Amino acid sequence: MILLSSALELVINIIIMNSLIIDAAKDKIFLTHIVNKNIYTCSHENSKINFEKLTILINDFLETNMSSLNEIKAIYVNRGPGSFAGIRNSLSITKALFLTKKIDYYCFSFLDFDGLNKIKYEDIPYLCDKFRIKKNLINPIYLS
Repeated sequence: MILLSSALELVINIIIMNSLIIDAAKDKIFLTHIVNKNIYTCSHENSKINFEKLTILINDFLETNMSSLNEIKAIYVNRGPGSFAGIRNSLSITKALFLTKKIDYYCFSFLDFDGLNKIKYEDIPYLCDKFRIKKNLINPIYLS
């Protein structure tokens, strides 16, 4: 049994994680790029101008980290609660990337992770798996 668990560990470690997290629901737009154990983050003002160029901000962010959308395996997008415009734009871009580049996505809310405090963006892929957040499902939560 020890041999089997060691082999399983080896297979898990070989899997390359390359994920993008988009959170435009708050007062800032947060982008996080996770490549294996490397974590890159940036933030931008939550404004109409930045919503209009969100795709450009994402591309520039990935290029800065020597990556591109072609390498992203999954996108995690915050579905709220929060800014209507921020949520709408980030969900629209995520859905477009799914349709054009076949990148799977997960729509999460920090409310999905009951009982957890101080959640870090780099924990989102693990938490979505742990709390069984469904893939390719959009159900936004807007603030009124």
